[in-house]
Amino acid sequence: MTTTTTETDLDQLCVNTIRTLSMDAVQNANSGHPGAPMALAPLAYVLYTRVMKHNPANADWFDRDRFVLSAGHASMLLYSSLYLAGYGLTLDDLKRFRQLGSPTAGHPEYGDAAGIEATTGPLGQGISMAVGMALAEAMLADRYNRPGHELIDHCTYAIASDGDLQEGVASEACSLAGHLGLGKLIVFYDNNHIQLAGETAMAFSEDVGRRFEAYGWHVQDVGEDLGLETLENAAEAARGVPDRPSLVMVRSHIGFGAPNLQDTNKAHGSPLGEEEVKLTKEVYGWPTEPPFVVPDEALEHFRSAAAARGELEAEWRDRAESYRSEHPDLWEELSLVMERRLPDGWDREVPKFRPDGGMIATRKASNQVIQWVAGEVPHLVSGSADLEPSTLTLIEDGGSVEKGSYSGRNVHYGVREHGMGAIVNGLNLHGLRAFGSTFFNFLDYMKPAVRLAAIMHLPSIFVFTHDSIGLGEDGTTHQPIDPSAMVQLPCRKMRKRP
Repeated sequence: MTTTTTETDLDQLCVNTIRTLSMDAVQNANSGHPGAPMALAPLAYVLYTRVMKHNPANADWFDRDRFVLSAGHASMLLYSSLYLAGYGLTLDDLKRFRQLGSPTAGHPEYGDAAGIEATTGPLGQGISMAVGMALAEAMLADRYNRPGHELIDHCTYAIASDGDLQEGVASEACSLAGHLGLGKLIVFYDNNHIQLAGETAMAFSEDVGRRFEAYGWHVQDVGEDLGLETLENAAEAARGVPDRPSLVMVRSHIGFGAPNLQDTNKAHGSPLGEEEVKLTKEVYGWPTEPPFVVPDEALEHFRSAAAARGELEAEWRDRAESYRSEHPDLWEELSLVMERRLPDGWDREVPKFRPDGGMIATRKASNQVIQWVAGEVPHLVSGSADLEPSTLTLIEDGGSVEKGSYSGRNVHYGVREHGMGAIVNGLNLHGLRAFGSTFFNFLDYMKPAVRLAAIMHLPSIFVFTHDSIGLGEDGTTHQPIDPSAMVQLPCRKMRKRP
């Protein structure tokens, strides 16, 4: 396609390219979720070309805005956008969507392709990890920025679905985000009224906006207006509220443009079918054959706009060089976070505990080790689900993270084990070395987050105390017999491997 277009027409061409690539990839795989990418294409386009601070030429630029697709089933929205923005995915990668060994898995997987910030799919985990990323930004900015040297100043954006907000982990994390006033967290809520089994009204009727206002969030509702200016203005308004996280409610239409399937659950988790794909492309004014059409002018415009956003990195590097010159010690510490490494020689003098030195409770030994590591690793961050006095995990003289004061090293999660696990993962995705602690018996409350940490190969640390099946005074509810069996079984299997 080589038709001449105006700027407005070109924007729409880019939006429809996201839609048709998503439809074609799902149809080609005969599996996937086409409806949400078709509905949210305008939002993805605005984020990557007008709103986010990012650089496709350097996906690891530290001061980039983060984007988390918490609605991981809508993965083709992300893959289409990354391809069009120039992050390194190819058209062939999109054609191999949901195939073994492809970087375009059914749900985004951290490390498989540049621009994927987190492994998402289990609903609620992505938005909760986004809370951790926003918290990390606030902590690092408070600790390392200096007057005239604001080296850390970026936002975390997320797209969340109805299902994300139904999950308890999202409630835990978003409640804490509001309590801490994480103003650089901006979540777009895809309020499309549809989920896999049918209409969300079957099981979900709460006033989401008022719920998030009660959490302490700034809430906007743009209704059905997915105009590019409306979405861009909503993001700008959210950035203008520095002391509260923001929720932007978007009433989208799943399977947008599909004559027979728009606003139905059939567009949620199944291919549209060849005939419906053809009819939808006709609605868009798109060639019905061949599949995977990418107009040259759309690709050029999208990549040019995304590359222009990346020019901000050059300005940042100039500021970073000035910061490095004026604050060399702080720069060295910050470099550990940016490079995801530990200080050289940090483990030369590891504490040792010997029987002849006298018996010591394991959690007391753990406390001594934590204090030692905290002295060697400046970006170690502690946390507990309201059990600090029992797990003995506070970093002494480390200070507490509080609203408006984020430079401390101790995060108080409250009784939110699952949210803690996901937020710890977000902190570690951002380069900190964070841990969370609770009783071993409550591993069950946070296992999905622990599992994702393992899948992503994150250095997340989870400290579980009171791990003996001999715990008696608290009764059977606190005896971790089944968690012990769950953990020991895979360990035994591993020991049998050659």
